[in-house]
Amino acid sequence: MSENDPADLLPNDRVKQAAVDGDVTQLHRGNQYGEAGDTFAVDGVTFELTEVTERTLGDMTDEDAKREGSPSLDAYKERMVSAHGGHFEWDDDADVVRHRFERVD
Repeated sequence: MSENDPADLLPNDRVKQAAVDGDVTQLHRGNQYGEAGDTFAVDGVTFELTEVTERTLGDMTDEDAKREGSPSLDAYKERMVSAHGGHFEWDDDADVVRHRFERVD
């Protein structure tokens, strides 16, 4: 168990604020940025990684999208394409890592 830099997992200030607000409770990333039990802090709020799981983009569900701040999987896909400046193409077989986290009081 270690303390991680939140910038490694949370890509920008909007996502950091959404985590603090409780609107984002997981992120899928292309690489693993910690292990279950690791912690990170944003603006004095501590979070713990509760689950780190290897998956594919095709494994994602509407529930996953909602935990990442999107209303649906389709909206999440559109957001990913937009966020990557059109240089991202959704591939159901692409490997990703799901990082679930929760606020530690």
